[in-house]
Amino acid sequence: MRYVLYGAGAIGGTIGSRLHQRGHDVVLIARGAHYEEIRKNGLRFQSSDADDVLDIPVVSGPGEASIEPGDRVVCAMKAQDTASALRELSRVAGPEVPVFCAQNGVENERIALRLFQNVYGMYVLVFGAFLRPGVVQCFTAPSFGVLDLGRFPADVDEVAQSVASDLEEAGFDSLARPDIMRWKYGKLLSNVFNAIQAIGAESESQVFAEAVNEAVACYEAAGIDYVPPAENVQRWAHLSLHQVDGADFPGSSSWQSVARGTDDIESDYLNGEIVLLGRLQGIPTPVNELLQRLVREVVLRRVAPGEAAKDLLREGVGAVPDGV
Repeated sequence: MRYVLYGAGAIGGTIGSRLHQRGHDVVLIARGAHYEEIRKNGLRFQSSDADDVLDIPVVSGPGEASIEPGDRVVCAMKAQDTASALRELSRVAGPEVPVFCAQNGVENERIALRLFQNVYGMYVLVFGAFLRPGVVQCFTAPSFGVLDLGRFPADVDEVAQSVASDLEEAGFDSLARPDIMRWKYGKLLSNVFNAIQAIGAESESQVFAEAVNEAVACYEAAGIDYVPPAENVQRWAHLSLHQVDGADFPGSSSWQSVARGTDDIESDYLNGEIVLLGRLQGIPTPVNELLQRLVREVVLRRVAPGEAAKDLLREGVGAVPDGV
């Protein structure tokens, strides 16, 4: 049995590194300069107390991975890349291959289930960073983060229990949960902050509160069960942040996307998920719509985090009826 980490950035690279260090058979699927650097020099995995260069097998696509039915594929690409990535996977892997969605948002599992029979959601709370090719960092110790999981849409089976056990052994906190999507919807409430950070407006706490209020209104209108914020925080409150290579944790996955100068970002599946629910349920979501639009502008203009237009955010929020 082998773990195939489809996406070897902050999350996939951290999971793959720790499983490899614990003796599991692991292959990474990476792309571009990150793939080339790992192929030539190995994956450098840094934590608060270690700096290791790992000789982990790496390929540039699923077609090179020789995926077999017993393999376990962990998807760790951004949500906007999931559909195309899984179509590529489906060309070389049978529908019975277990697919784990170690991603933000709640749409990835639905995309996967169109192509694969055995789909698992994964609640990911890992303070990982991927800012330069060939290097992945994890900022918590002694635990490397929380990775709860369960079969989608709601169940626990032997595969889920086995993977949770392997992750626990690899240094993560991991529980097999029958209600995994309840946890992922709960985490989505915190992920609406990613856009605020990506545009350099972390101090706008009232904007975050209003974005969360919109999300909760949409959940309640749609009858979606979710872990409330206090319970969500309690799950990962034991994690202790530490510096890595002399630096603090830099920021969320969305912040890191902007910092790397990528041309796309996951906000359409975070704030955009709330916007979608609002439109389906007839619930106004002006703050999440505004955040979704501003993040797109930051990406298109190649504006570095911290230089984004706080004034645009304030002007936009001020134009919202009964705004924040």
